[in-house]
Amino acid sequence: MTVAFTRRDALHESLDLAGIGIGPSNLSLACLLESVPEVRSRFFERRGAFDWHPGMMMPGVELQSSFLKDLVTPVLPTSRWSFVSYLVAHKRLYAFLNANYDAVPRQEFARYLAWVAKGVEDLRFGTDIRDVEHRDDRFVLRFDNGQEEARNLAIGTGSSPFVPDWAKPFLGADCFHNSEAKSRLADLGAARIVVVGGGQSGGEVVEALLGNPSSMTELTWISRRHNFEPINDTPFSNQVFSPEYVQAYLKLGGEQKQAALKNSILTSDGLSISTIHSIYRRLYALRYLEPSMLNASLAPNRDVIQMERNGNAYRLIVRNQFDGGIEVLHADAVVLATGYRFRLPDALGSLGERITLDRNGYPILNDDYTMQWTGPRANRLLAQNAGRYSHGIADSQLSLMAWRSAMIVNTLLGRQHFDAEPDNAQLAWASETASAMPHQLRAGYSDGMLSS
Repeated sequence: MTVAFTRRDALHESLDLAGIGIGPSNLSLACLLESVPEVRSRFFERRGAFDWHPGMMMPGVELQSSFLKDLVTPVLPTSRWSFVSYLVAHKRLYAFLNANYDAVPRQEFARYLAWVAKGVEDLRFGTDIRDVEHRDDRFVLRFDNGQEEARNLAIGTGSSPFVPDWAKPFLGADCFHNSEAKSRLADLGAARIVVVGGGQSGGEVVEALLGNPSSMTELTWISRRHNFEPINDTPFSNQVFSPEYVQAYLKLGGEQKQAALKNSILTSDGLSISTIHSIYRRLYALRYLEPSMLNASLAPNRDVIQMERNGNAYRLIVRNQFDGGIEVLHADAVVLATGYRFRLPDALGSLGERITLDRNGYPILNDDYTMQWTGPRANRLLAQNAGRYSHGIADSQLSLMAWRSAMIVNTLLGRQHFDAEPDNAQLAWASETASAMPHQLRAGYSDGMLSS
């Protein structure tokens, strides 16, 4: 069914789309909607200005994806809001190219996002949506100094820091999530520090601590994984960050999706090679080349069972999954690099019972990124960055952000405004019938000659 939108000039006319949260995902959607004047949209953010992961902007941190996977380029490369346009506008395109970065500094990409957020129209910062009610054929969004009505909602509030239950009672100045690392580490002043989490965030915290050991005498880095593993950034592995893979993934059953997600985890959640080299070389220097009293221990295969106060310090009870042993760690400070989880914003509380959630607490999404809910089909609840389980591992990353936004625009319009069809895939993910196989492949199959 094709849905026709018309630009309305009335001041209090309902919006076609309201966005809750202005992070990279909804910012991408707002950029693409500039080319669709028949859709009247507005996006709301409680913060006073755009600020992307400020607590993680430590010196030297890098993106794990190409700068071409920006807000718009994969679907609208002529947009004025591309990363290259940002470089040109700031007169440093050639300087950037000559820097020959293997990976773009995250600080640079954050400045690009903030530049876009200052220029795109229909963004409203400093507006905290307190409640959303569905009434008749629209959603009513209420904030402190007024309200707005919209036929459709796009939820782009992002993921929230995940804190394990064993750590929640101790959150404070010396026990915190790595999302606060930049402001906390410099003044931590702890002698014994335990970092929990073996992914890229944990690596960046460890790298920062090793770069400025100061009063630290013990540093222990623990991970549930069997080793501190690099991100799988090879060409074939990166095919999971493509529209072709998403289309194939959507056709899988629930258990098949779980298995595929598990198999591709290191394409997203591994350590950058540069981070691994930096940490290893720094440990080598501290052990063999520089006089240092720092005792650094890297401990994979560890699972924290319990954490408790021990005077002014902490005691962590840890199970070693490698040999089954139980270990006790002592720390003056604990940094939790334990990841993020999607959660619906509190403003949707009144709609909570009408939204279907999966066993992970994520909204169940249709293929077009609409949530399953009991309201009218004409009023869509669209979710950004919430489809890790339903749409694959790329959904929680930047890589397919522009493509997903294009899919959402097409859904709103009921037509293919953007060409979001998959390209010719390098890998054949889905099964093919024998009649659809190339002749040589069919021959090998029929002769029993195919091997795994």
